[in-house]
Amino acid sequence: MKIVLMEPLGVAPEIIERLANKLRDDDHTFTAYDSFTTDTDELIRRADDADILIIANHPLPGQVIQADKNLKFISVAFVGIDHVDTDACKEKNVGISNTGGYCDDAVAELAVGLTLDCLRNITECNAAVQAGLGKGTLAGNELAGRTVGIIGTGAIGCRTAEIFKAFRCRVIGYNRSVRPRAKELGIELMPLDEVMKQADIISIHTPLTPDTRGLIGEKEIGLMKQGAILINTARGPVVDDQALAEALKAGKIKAGIDVYEKDPPLPTGHPLLGVSNLVCTPHVGFDTRESIDRRAEMAFENVYAYLAGKPIRTML
Repeated sequence: MKIVLMEPLGVAPEIIERLANKLRDDDHTFTAYDSFTTDTDELIRRADDADILIIANHPLPGQVIQADKNLKFISVAFVGIDHVDTDACKEKNVGISNTGGYCDDAVAELAVGLTLDCLRNITECNAAVQAGLGKGTLAGNELAGRTVGIIGTGAIGCRTAEIFKAFRCRVIGYNRSVRPRAKELGIELMPLDEVMKQADIISIHTPLTPDTRGLIGEKEIGLMKQGAILINTARGPVVDDQALAEALKAGKIKAGIDVYEKDPPLPTGHPLLGVSNLVCTPHVGFDTRESIDRRAEMAFENVYAYLAGKPIRTML
């Protein structure tokens, strides 16, 4: 079969060669592209006649999927697959596997790190020292004993809950279904509005779907306690940025945000630019050296499994 890596995976070339050699040894052809593109015509050219595509987190439009007459399977080196035209895949009976789990620790650790920054004013303290100042009014608050609300108790949400529990936090959560791991961890599931009211810290870990777009809007943010913290390391559109910005400006809450409608640099006039009570990172939650190497391994494992007739991590 013809297998094409459509974009770089952020790992050393020797890692790709090692992973690709197993395919070549089984008489498959493998081509890897070392640059990103969002140009549809170029994507069509790269995918031409491929049986299997490997992509990361850049969009794969329906036109590309439809144009590739031989396409049977896509391995997505990412957790979400909302950047792939799944309707086109369904129409052509193209299977999809993701690399869910590759960044559970990375994202969970950043969520907790953003929380600690908001509680202990770490970014502001650094700025004060660098400016030749003292602590002034920058005394912070402790994480121990706080109530944490996990929105989305999948793998990353549960890993985040596990870390918060190590800080002796009470963990509550919202999810449309009861996950065994969430039950094992003792996460108290309750309606979304109740989580928003009770939690001192809200940490969002839900995927982006039509049902979750705008899930945390003006009403939900309005239910949060004075001084509560909102953390989003999931998907930007799950939170209404304008409603969040207004609550931050009013001094009602703090927030730590890693995800946006589109990755930074943010456009001039974006509601979160220049807002106080906010710590931002440029979508780095998934991005550690360990997780990126793990992601590449898993993306190729998906291909090996598909070729063996035993697909894993299937999303479609």
